Amino acid sequence: MSGKVLVTGSTGQVGTELIRQLEENFSVLSPTRTELDLSDANAVQVYLSKHQPAVIFNAAAYTAVDLAETESLETMALNAHLPALLARHSAEHDVYLLHYSTDYVYPGTGTEPWQEDSSTAPLNVYGHSKLQGDKAVLKECPEAVIFRTSWVYSTHGKNFLNTIRRLAKEKTELRIVVDQIGAPTPANMIAAISLLALQRYQQGQAIKGGVYHLAPRGHCSWYDFAKAIVSQAIKQGDKLALLPEAISPIPSSDYPTPAQRPMNSRLCIDKLENALGIELPDWLEALAGSASGN
Repeated sequence: MSGKVLVTGSTGQVGTELIRQLEENFSVLSPTRTELDLSDANAVQVYLSKHQPAVIFNAAAYTAVDLAETESLETMALNAHLPALLARHSAEHDVYLLHYSTDYVYPGTGTEPWQEDSSTAPLNVYGHSKLQGDKAVLKECPEAVIFRTSWVYSTHGKNFLNTIRRLAKEKTELRIVVDQIGAPTPANMIAAISLLALQRYQQGQAIKGGVYHLAPRGHCSWYDFAKAIVSQAIKQGDKLALLPEAISPIPSSDYPTPAQRPMNSRLCIDKLENALGIELPDWLEALAGSASGN
């Protein structure tokens, strides 16, 4: 492919995986925070004008959900204003834009999976900022693709997977929330589907612009996820202090956080599967694949 691919948020979970999977076949731009301050609109515009990317994967986000409650300006800069700027540039310069969002835009109630056109009602500042970013992308660049994901993890960075793996070596007991339900989504799967969407675009078979849910099939609680992580680590031969049966379920009320979390993070993935003609893996299969680096 002629032209460069810009990956924002290059050191994050999704950004790291995107770069790893893109580098073999694409010319990748992946500026660090010191090279480009993404909260500085002028600096971003100068960078875009200088490098003229043909594709933008916007994986940058302010993801510290609890800190976002008191750092709303920083959160809005990355999660709302930056996507708006990138979308405007993409529309004006015929750039393929893929933007990443979250289940936190929904109210988190009930037990049914959210549809892409479900009513939005974020519970916290982070969710509100991401929703504003989504709306701006759809307004400024209707041909852009938005992938809304849930419970993202990888072997890189701070996330639930790595936290449980660390604690399992230190603790003989754990208490994990059981009443929040979602689909743990590995960053390497997000990157692989993103590359597939880009390939379809290159082949003149681009999926229609708009919102798509990207997550594995099935769902579980954080408690279920923690037990699966520990079980997998034991199978792989890790020496742990913790056994799966020593993990206890607790309600969210026993683990209060500054930002309210959605109880229901289930996402219906039919639209994306139909658009790409694929079947996404079950969350347990995805967990096994993330460990092997597939």
